[in-house]
Amino acid sequence: MPVETVGPFYASTRNPYNYAKVEQVTRDVATQWLTLDEITAQLNMFDDESQDAYLQMLELAARMAVEDYLGTAIFATQYKVYYPGTINAQAFLDLPEVSSGASGVTINSVQAYTTSNTIPVTISSSSYSYDPTGNRVILTELPNELNPNIVNPLIVTYTQNASELSTYPVVKQAGLLLLTHLYNNRSNSTDVNLKEIPFGIAQLLRPYKPLVM
Repeated sequence: MPVETVGPFYASTRNPYNYAKVEQVTRDVATQWLTLDEITAQLNMFDDESQDAYLQMLELAARMAVEDYLGTAIFATQYKVYYPGTINAQAFLDLPEVSSGASGVTINSVQAYTTSNTIPVTISSSSYSYDPTGNRVILTELPNELNPNIVNPLIVTYTQNASELSTYPVVKQAGLLLLTHLYNNRSNSTDVNLKEIPFGIAQLLRPYKPLVM
């Protein structure tokens, strides 16, 4: 799928999926979101510290699952996005629809494989800007023509910053519900016909999940 080219500075149409692939570069797997006090209170395990290491492992799994469901970084996460095709002087480079607002994203770098390079060159920050309303990088110029032998010659590295949603009691309660499920169900199969509870995890989180049009 080609990168959207721009005649006038603002294009009349936009394809929100014009990147070829996205890679997760770094993710915080050390910082605890749900505290042990919150977890043990949820599980009625007062004064029992014998399973703390296991509970912390479940906490990480629950937190990452909530992040993935919401498309929101509870703790900062960095991504690298690749764009195919050849463009001229200007383009809109769409980021995965996982963040909102100018404070939600930091553009770390924009790089390009040019015809004279086999290593991507870093494009000056004066040549692009971030549009928080469209969640995209507006690239106004390139150093020279893109390398036609590189499948995805444009690369944007960006950080999805920590979200304030992580402090919402309803989001934390969803995390505790998921952790409780993981704690009580330690196998991939069961003889019991489990049913989802009313006002469960999905119902708690759905209002905060971005709607992608």
